[in-house]
Amino acid sequence: MSASAQKPAHTLILGIGNTLLSDEGIGIHVLRAIQQLPNLADRVEFLDGGTLSFTLTRPIEDCDQVIVIDASEIKSAPGTVKTFEKEAMDSFITSGNKKSVHEVSLVDVLSMAMLAGKLPEKRALIGIQPQNLDWGDQPSPAVQAAIPQACQHVAALIEKWQ
Repeated sequence: MSASAQKPAHTLILGIGNTLLSDEGIGIHVLRAIQQLPNLADRVEFLDGGTLSFTLTRPIEDCDQVIVIDASEIKSAPGTVKTFEKEAMDSFITSGNKKSVHEVSLVDVLSMAMLAGKLPEKRALIGIQPQNLDWGDQPSPAVQAAIPQACQHVAALIEKWQ
């Protein structure tokens, strides 16, 4: 392969959350919505990370760039979407701002990839402020309304990183 015909970067879009806990499942709902965008389907890998486990370490280590979508305590109005890239992501998830109901946290999974020397340089967290974390199979109206904006954040990152 010539230098001018470089292989495109392998991008992983990882949605995480529990879809039985209302807004906690927003990462999965956004993942499902973004999979419907035809211009992205052939350019990225989509992964439903559920409530996280160490089995997600390998897909993260194997990609060139990763976008994680999850409910996050960003101290904003419900449905607010915020993107954290690289060191800002690292700082956010290690500062205790990322409240998790997952047994394994995002910090744990990314730490494993870092220890293996395979943490993607291009990484981002798209956090959505939850309103309700009680039992329910649908996000609250404010968080549901944020899905298109979160999809735009994902698409903007992919364009920026190319």
